[in-house]
Amino acid sequence: MVEAVAQKENVLLVEKEGGLAWLKLNRPKVHNCLNRQILNDICSAVNKLAEDKEVRVVAIIGSGSKVFCAGADLAERKGMTEGETLDYLALIQRTMRQVELMPQPVIAAINGSAFGGGTELALACDLRVMMDDATLRLTEVKLGIIPGAGGTQRLPRLIGKSKAKEMILTASPITAQEGKAIGLIHKVVERDPKEDVQDGFSETMINAVRQWAEEIATAAPLSLRQAKRAIDQGFDRDLEAGLAIETKAYLELLNTRDRLEGLAAFQEKRKPNYKGE
Repeated sequence: MVEAVAQKENVLLVEKEGGLAWLKLNRPKVHNCLNRQILNDICSAVNKLAEDKEVRVVAIIGSGSKVFCAGADLAERKGMTEGETLDYLALIQRTMRQVELMPQPVIAAINGSAFGGGTELALACDLRVMMDDATLRLTEVKLGIIPGAGGTQRLPRLIGKSKAKEMILTASPITAQEGKAIGLIHKVVERDPKEDVQDGFSETMINAVRQWAEEIATAAPLSLRQAKRAIDQGFDRDLEAGLAIETKAYLELLNTRDRLEGLAAFQEKRKPNYKGE
């Protein structure tokens, strides 16, 4: 099922495949850069999918094979007033935060290189899968600004302050292999040289993410949500506070039907049929 967001252009495609929902950045002519329309469309789609009990995992991918997302739409930004620029900054920050706060696990399917806000979009996701010939780069200091969509805050939390400073202050790219070595990238996908992707979407990447998403989706959906919440809310707390958050999340699951189904399936040596209840 393909649902195109109702706008002048279908800059974002929303597709659902069973328990997996895709957000497909669909601006191939401008390397999927983030204008106001696509940011608003992402926010709308995220809000809708967050309430969808059938969706177990969400994945974000860009069109084409060379670029996942080139960051902010500089052509649009060029014509903005100072006030409009501040509004844009608030919008892109809100978009990244809403992606980050989705109750479902979110996978960044990095089909090509990512720059600036495109890298920040990947950082806002829970998991990152990346093509072996792609790079991630925060280029803002070369443009007289700094990462403004969470890059200075999320990157150090993911790879440590020292390595984040190197990446941001030098605007140096990180390859997929380097990203995996430092824990930023979870899976590296080898590009199929026979795959001809132009304005479409990489089936090689889609298949790799689909396979992982299917594996994740075998878990109880309420457990996935509570585990993600406990990790995110407890990460920057002291241990005692973090354990309290973990306990609260655990208790939320005690009286769920899925928990009873999990116990029954284990005893009966069968696959559980979780319904998110």
